[in-house]
Amino acid sequence: MRFLCFQAILPYSQALEKLAPHIQQVSMESNGKGVSIDGVPLPYQAGEIDFGEPGTNGQHSFYQLIHQGRVIPCDFIGIVKSQQPVYLKGEVVSNHDELMSNFFAQPDALAYGKTPEQLQNENVPSHLIPHKTFSGNRPSVSLLLPSLNAYNIGQLLAIYEHRVAVEGFLWGINSFDQWGVELGKSLASQVRKQLHASRRNGEPIQGFNFSTTSMLSKYLEASADVPSDPSIHLPKV
Repeated sequence: MRFLCFQAILPYSQALEKLAPHIQQVSMESNGKGVSIDGVPLPYQAGEIDFGEPGTNGQHSFYQLIHQGRVIPCDFIGIVKSQQPVYLKGEVVSNHDELMSNFFAQPDALAYGKTPEQLQNENVPSHLIPHKTFSGNRPSVSLLLPSLNAYNIGQLLAIYEHRVAVEGFLWGINSFDQWGVELGKSLASQVRKQLHASRRNGEPIQGFNFSTTSMLSKYLEASADVPSDPSIHLPKV
């Protein structure tokens, strides 16, 4: 169970760039619930916020937060055999070894950090020591796949799907419905009808709260030159 309510999914492979969004959907749509499987309001919050990027992208966007900000459990996913290894003249390692150097280094930095004493021994200026100190003791899991093939990817997906189902069981919720997405879709249908009626027949905005009514009014006013029936104005393909 993840009690910190966050999880970062960090594959060190560009081929897995869609993994984090997929797991985000599996986890957050399955376990983002407020009542038990029996319909009783939960006395605690269920579900977690899942996000991630391929490692080198994440290192230059949100790793600062992971290392020195909020404590966020991380899943590091590495691949032993590269799909496209590149060896450049003058480089001491391949492009894949360069990538994997970061894969091995990041969990180590999260776990052990860097103390003020270590920084002092490196002659870091005293005014920078608080800013360059890393607390360590930050949780992560490292998964090392032999290669990217259908079998190994299936195993990886099964790990996350199993975890989501077990979490749902422990929370006492139904992980296999998604009623939370229905209200927004229903309201969107009402807005769609209103936009059509207002553009086509000039009907006033009705049936929405003050905020939505105000925004719809501004939207319609600013887009008054948009054709109400594009098929009349656009050539047929």
